[in-house]
Amino acid sequence: MRRASSDSPTFSPLYRQIKELLLKALDSGEWQPGQLIPSEAELAQRFNVSQGTVRKAIDELAAENLLVRRQGKGTFVASHKDPRAFFRFLRLVPLSGEIEPARSVPLECWRAKAGPEAARMLELSLGAPIIIVRRLLEFSAKPVVLDEIYLPGEVFAGLTLELLKESQESLYSLFESRFGVRMVRAEERIRAVSADRSSAELLRVPEGSPLLSVERVSFTYGNRPMEWRRGLYSTIDHCYFNELS
Repeated sequence: MRRASSDSPTFSPLYRQIKELLLKALDSGEWQPGQLIPSEAELAQRFNVSQGTVRKAIDELAAENLLVRRQGKGTFVASHKDPRAFFRFLRLVPLSGEIEPARSVPLECWRAKAGPEAARMLELSLGAPIIIVRRLLEFSAKPVVLDEIYLPGEVFAGLTLELLKESQESLYSLFESRFGVRMVRAEERIRAVSADRSSAELLRVPEGSPLLSVERVSFTYGNRPMEWRRGLYSTIDHCYFNELS
């Protein structure tokens, strides 16, 4: 691979160039979630660079949770099917500190046309087809999160309430396995709100109770937004946890 000159406006370190090539391979579906990728030696030969350069690129992708190194087995494409991935995007933990079983309870799923806000968040044309999902997330049979989720209609064609009810996977795992969409990063905005009558009934809290409003945009490879969700979190027995380093 030819190294770009240092005075070029498009210059980036060689390992970053390899990282971009690996990302393109992931985006194109060359390696599927959970699949073993070629060895560092094979990738070095493919890209005509040193193994150290490949290793540095893979290290960054592993740090970003896009690849997973397994001692003695190799490097795999990260997957939402891995139970450890469940709380990567859900930063809600019980105050008791005990691990609780989670259950998604789909309430509604319908087709609509993107209004100004949904079009902006999902980078769609105004009026483009979208799918809207409402669901509860329960922990130990108690409703804790009420989500309203907006998805690009063309990408998620075939998503129905029946499919959501039948699925035993997490939502992101379903998106990955059924629609080929892997969420790789997300942006969230959090503020405090009060429960209105509808959300209070669904979350089984008194009307006017404090809730966390968590708005999230999730992206797939290439920084493409694939989901906009607005969630209401009950924090009676849970808190929002984020580790900073």
